[in-house]
Amino acid sequence: MSKLKVVQLLPELNTGGVERGATDLSNELVRRGHTSFVISNGGRFEKEITDNGGTHIKLPIHKKSISTLFLANKLFKIYQNINPNIIHVRSRVPALVNLIAYKKFKSNKPKLISTFHGLYSKPFYSQVMSKVDHAIAISDVVKDYIKQNYSLENDQITLIPRGCDMSVFNKDSINDNWLNTFFNKYPNTKNKKILTLPGRITRWKGAESFIDLIESLDSSYHGLIVGPVAANKKSYLRNLKNLVQKKNLEDKITFTGGVSDIENIYKLSNIVFNLSLRPEPFGRITIEAISCGAKVVGWDHGGTKEILENLFPSGLAELSNIDSLKEVTIKVANNNLYPKDNVYTSKLMIDKTINLYESLSNELYT
Repeated sequence: MSKLKVVQLLPELNTGGVERGATDLSNELVRRGHTSFVISNGGRFEKEITDNGGTHIKLPIHKKSISTLFLANKLFKIYQNINPNIIHVRSRVPALVNLIAYKKFKSNKPKLISTFHGLYSKPFYSQVMSKVDHAIAISDVVKDYIKQNYSLENDQITLIPRGCDMSVFNKDSINDNWLNTFFNKYPNTKNKKILTLPGRITRWKGAESFIDLIESLDSSYHGLIVGPVAANKKSYLRNLKNLVQKKNLEDKITFTGGVSDIENIYKLSNIVFNLSLRPEPFGRITIEAISCGAKVVGWDHGGTKEILENLFPSGLAELSNIDSLKEVTIKVANNNLYPKDNVYTSKLMIDKTINLYESLSNELYT
């Protein structure tokens, strides 16, 4: 098998699942003897890529601006120097710059791949993700959406679910010192059944439904709302805290803010919730929590439904129905049913992606 030259394009390399996945993929490509290039505006994962033998090329393809499109000529010159087999676009702005550059190839065109990380809208800005030889869908929900909304045939779409890092999200025991520190910081959680809603503080993550749920349960339960808040969401966070105060739930609900050790929160929790009001394309929190041995309850739509149907169907509640959510929560909290072992791993995701690269690259030479 010939060695690959793979280019991945994404906006930046700061914190995030896409950025982590691109970095892990680059590292594994190099480990297998291939050549890996990542083009982005840079960020915290840049050093890890280069330390592991990959090449990072800084190009400001992150800005949603007309001026970004003028980077296409520079990008094409980079392609001429690299001569890649595979170009993999992971976001819409880089994909648009790439499309302009890609059209400059007169011959020996590399195979062009995109990953649909979301349920994109249909205007040209999003259609660019379908102007490829092959698309990766991160869930069946996304695959069905692509087939319904874009001009790609079934054999041009490969399902490769996202995965989590089992070296981080696993069933290893929590350190006693960590537990003592946690309970000292949040004494209201001690000797309670802990129910956790993780995720960024934003309207569509379902915090109001979670607050209504905690209000409906007895005092043996305590709710944790865990996640960072962006500057433009601080007023919404204040509204949530005012709602908790209005309902006299200050002793039953704790806001922790963002944490760096979410895996321990998952392990501590009796139940972790995914209550997104919009159907999520995948449901990363769901697989992370299940990997840590947690029970998960979520609405029956989107990627969360897909994962729970496979791993923990007892955790599905009827969408936006608080009575159903309460019934499922009490049932799950008080029985010995646990999810199946997580099968959505980063290793499997990387293996399938590289297999796809190799298969498409072989088509170039046949």
